[in-house]
Amino acid sequence: MIRSMTAFASGEREIRDWLFTWEVRSVNHRYLDLSLRLPDAFRFLEPAARSRVGALINRGRLDCILSYKKSVEGGADIRMNRELVTKLLATAREVDDLSDRPLAGFSALDVLKWPGALHEPEADREQLAAEILDLLTDVLKQAIVVRENEGRQLAALLKERCVKLREHVSSVRARMPEVLQSIRQKIMARLVEVCANPDSERLEQEMVYLAQKLDVDEELDRLEAHVDEVLRALRQKEPVGRRLDFLLQEMNREANTLGSKSADAETTKASVEMKVLIEQMREQTQNIE
Repeated sequence: MIRSMTAFASGEREIRDWLFTWEVRSVNHRYLDLSLRLPDAFRFLEPAARSRVGALINRGRLDCILSYKKSVEGGADIRMNRELVTKLLATAREVDDLSDRPLAGFSALDVLKWPGALHEPEADREQLAAEILDLLTDVLKQAIVVRENEGRQLAALLKERCVKLREHVSSVRARMPEVLQSIRQKIMARLVEVCANPDSERLEQEMVYLAQKLDVDEELDRLEAHVDEVLRALRQKEPVGRRLDFLLQEMNREANTLGSKSADAETTKASVEMKVLIEQMREQTQNIE
């Protein structure tokens, strides 16, 4: 199954009165480049989270972000730091006694705004760890579905261009005898112009040499073989993005050689069309896992 490297997925789950949310963003990258953003209280999950990602994703730049908050159903369990508030009030009265005139009053809310005056209970990290990681796995699987859906579209585009490449290869192969015959006729006509009795044996030798020089059968054979290998790779289950990139480099090399050997406008045109198709395919494979 061909997968794209572009995806976004998110998921949330209530775990013991806490609402946890994972977001996964994925774009193309040569290798697996993972960036984890975890709250300080859950940084201990990083090794396990990296392991979960590595087991499911092979290539791409991934940003995995974890956030959490107290759930609505869990209610707000706010507690006052009585010792701190008592000290704050005592200090305030002492300051008021030292002042020549009474200071402006302050409300209970002013006291509660002091850092540490209120606190919420911390989540039990160890008990939550397994379920948080399971939620990450579920979100990663959602991202994989998105990558596979886009991968199907990429595979269809690649197959379409493979068909066109085969058509160009067949066209050039079928035209080569006509090209060589045309060259032979031109050479013969030129020889007749410059001498009354052209040496037919020498002409045949020159034609053999020219035919060898212009022979593109190997290039056409390799192009067809590479097209077959691309189509085979598209049917594989494992990631094939790097293999496809290599194959397309080889195909481009053969198309360039075909163009350099061309002695015919139609063959040159076919070579250019092949290179355009191959470049389009290379652009698409840059986003294949």
